[in-house]
Amino acid sequence: MARCVRPVVWAPLAALCLTSCGFLGRPERPVWRAQAENACFTRKQVTLSDTIVSAPEIDGPGICGMTRPLKVSALANGAIAVDKTLTIDCPMIPALEAWLNAVVEPDAQTRFGQRVTTVNVFGAYSCRPIDNMAGAQLSEHAFGNAVDVAGFTLADGRKIDFVHDWKNANSQESAFLHEAHAGACQYFTTVLGPGADVFHYNHIHLDLANHGSTDTGPRRICKPTPAPELAPAPPPSDGLPPAPNIDEPLDIAHLSAPDAAAGPPPPDALSGPGDGPDGALPPAPIGETAPTPPILPAGSAPGVDPSPTSSIGDHDD
Repeated sequence: MARCVRPVVWAPLAALCLTSCGFLGRPERPVWRAQAENACFTRKQVTLSDTIVSAPEIDGPGICGMTRPLKVSALANGAIAVDKTLTIDCPMIPALEAWLNAVVEPDAQTRFGQRVTTVNVFGAYSCRPIDNMAGAQLSEHAFGNAVDVAGFTLADGRKIDFVHDWKNANSQESAFLHEAHAGACQYFTTVLGPGADVFHYNHIHLDLANHGSTDTGPRRICKPTPAPELAPAPPPSDGLPPAPNIDEPLDIAHLSAPDAAAGPPPPDALSGPGDGPDGALPPAPIGETAPTPPILPAGSAPGVDPSPTSSIGDHDD
């Protein structure tokens, strides 16, 4: 009798095990993301208020979402507003506040004699792939772990933005934005700005992606490379070998598949209409509305770093 019963008993158990491990069930979000969220709350790195409010868990589509998302309308104890309410995870808030308090605000006071009153943003949480490109790996935006910053508003009402002022050589506005970009590389693990690729001509992308570790701390991606005088001194080595890059699971089943009959895109597809400063931004993603990009002065074009970057193949917005 035992020989007959054993297969009947073990088969359901085996199926249950496979399902719980994710082989037969839906893809599971990497566990480090929930751990980072929980650690942020446990360490009391964020205080809930009228401007930082808890939101219901976001679970899907696919592995998109956050365990404990937050709605943010202002930072630095309400002193610096955000022009659009952001849906982000807990760890992004102390990183943003540290960057604003240590880099952006002091530099604005020094250069303009004005405090920063508003951070102007394009968006945060959005369940979509990198650069809205079909078939690409999921963006950090899909986990509320990224923010796109378009510029800043000062107390006197002056707006300083990346699309107009980044390349305005020898101006205080350009110097301010370059310092803000370089300083962000100390607080975020991915920073991509104008010149990183054609997708970032009008903003800087900031995220806390897990790229693994080096002997001097977290592995960071900072493009374009800041000028030597702006780059901070590297931390001391811990003597340990670098950790491998973190490969996130792919989950693009909920996204529209590319039209195979249409063939590959033309060579200039990345800079053609719909992707760069001469056209609209990529299609509106799930979770946010695509902004209308400012129009650049005639004859201007986005600078592109000739060296390869991770913005297309790894982590980006």
